[in-house]
Amino acid sequence: MPGIDESLLEAMRLPGARGASVVDWISGLALGAVGDAPGGDVEATAAETAELARLATESGALAAVGGDPGGSSGKEPPVQDLIVTNTDSYHLLRFVSTTFDSTVFVHLWLDRAEGNLALARIRLAEMADRLVLG
Repeated sequence: MPGIDESLLEAMRLPGARGASVVDWISGLALGAVGDAPGGDVEATAAETAELARLATESGALAAVGGDPGGSSGKEPPVQDLIVTNTDSYHLLRFVSTTFDSTVFVHLWLDRAEGNLALARIRLAEMADRLVLG
């Protein structure tokens, strides 16, 4: 089972990948990062994407499961992934299920012209399922 570094290198092999990171959405800290970051600052990007992740997971409407406004039960994050589309890129945030608190996500910055959003989403989900933290 791959750790953070191996998973990030795997993400960077996706066509059009500009940068990738694993972020704790509670603290806003990058647990690992490779490639470039929007604006050139990995930590600022981690903090900003963590804020987006917090908003989505704490939203009653977005995090509702089967009409349950309380969100998901157990260790599963209430949101699986987020996609933000810019004029020249995509930002994919894939939440990672863990045995403890599930407060981690993988952020992939993907070039819109060179990347394949559908493929990246599938591969990121597979990668997140295999990711070993610790």
